[in-house]
Amino acid sequence: MSIWQRTATPEEMNRRCRGTMVEHLGIEITACDEDSVTATMPVDERTIQPLGLLHGGATAALIETVGSVAAALAVRDGFVTVGLDINATHVKSATEGWVTATARPRRIGRRMHCWQVDVVNMDGQLVSTGRITMAVVPDRSGRESPPSDTGR
Repeated sequence: MSIWQRTATPEEMNRRCRGTMVEHLGIEITACDEDSVTATMPVDERTIQPLGLLHGGATAALIETVGSVAAALAVRDGFVTVGLDINATHVKSATEGWVTATARPRRIGRRMHCWQVDVVNMDGQLVSTGRITMAVVPDRSGRESPPSDTGR
């Protein structure tokens, strides 16, 4: 059974990120499966620190991005999710190629979501693991939500 309240293709989600830090860092949503969202980010001049290693802040931005997209798709109509807390533990460096982040739910509640996000390198080795906690609040923005296929 799918956890999603809304559906959107990776292309739609990437289009919504144009002109933001997400686009600047080269982050791209690549998949939305039954219980996870996946994104990639290049390890290049935009995302490394002075020693040539993947920057922890760029990794945290990737974790927040993929977790936020997942939460946005899992929240019920009339509500949005906003960040409360994010943490990341960096366990291996990356110096080239791409990293891939996958967000999976730890808890999807009426008032709070918690998502576990693992970031791996091109060899599938864990680079960083993180958690993002999101508050569920009424949507007062007037902005367009991702399309809903449930009508809830």
